[in-house]
Amino acid sequence: MVEVTPAHSTVSAATAAGGASIVGRGVSKRFAAGATSFVALDDVSFEIGGGEFVSLIGPSGCGKSTLMLIAAGLIPATGGEIRVAGKPMSGPLTDVGIVFQDHLLLDFRTALANVMLQPEVRAMPLASKREEALRLLAKLGIPDIACGRYPNQLSGGMRQRVSIARALIHQPSVLLMDEPFGALDAITRTQIRHDLELLWMETRKTVLFITHSIEEAIGLSDRVLVMSPNPGRIVDEIAIDLPRPRPAVLGEDASFNKYAERIHHAFLKMGVIKY
Repeated sequence: MVEVTPAHSTVSAATAAGGASIVGRGVSKRFAAGATSFVALDDVSFEIGGGEFVSLIGPSGCGKSTLMLIAAGLIPATGGEIRVAGKPMSGPLTDVGIVFQDHLLLDFRTALANVMLQPEVRAMPLASKREEALRLLAKLGIPDIACGRYPNQLSGGMRQRVSIARALIHQPSVLLMDEPFGALDAITRTQIRHDLELLWMETRKTVLFITHSIEEAIGLSDRVLVMSPNPGRIVDEIAIDLPRPRPAVLGEDASFNKYAERIHHAFLKMGVIKY
């Protein structure tokens, strides 16, 4: 029987597992566009506790990916600040794993060799990390026989699974995921969502997950942050109190429909969807 942790207890329980907190205060981002400029993010504040799984959902162009890149230290904020594990962001975050919609695997390296790139670059013990890589790949549904295959010999779902393993192999305290399942079919998305949730339950890394899918956000998250159209602001915060692991067919749970309706209502109110 799975022990259910209430949503309000998730942060404190998970912090002990080693995930780093991410806190944003008044974050803004303005981009120059020739003689003019535009505001991508405006006064965005949020808190993600250590070990929490938090999804960011909003319409295209609202600044979700921009916020993630700022949280990774890859681009600077125009205003405000982000603190990771209590420390202000001063450059690229190194204790992080990042998964994009595009798998970004190296074509000339096998699946296993792509995962091992992180330990090689970080000068980690390769023998033990190879065992860990094989374990991660197996948990993500990659059989041993596929570990020696090259990206062009793998399905889209398998390539993204390898990408997730590569992001986790060095045991980061923060995992940032930008639409990682966006290019996958519905069946594959459901399976990888389940596999990712089980891995997260095992490791309790802090996850900031960007998605356009309401079902994905509810299915994976402790909390969902809803963003407005450009300029991006956080307009709602929804705590998801559903037992874990979550079922594959979320619509069978009455609570899921309540959460989904709240997100839909927010989008209707902002004019993101019209019907």
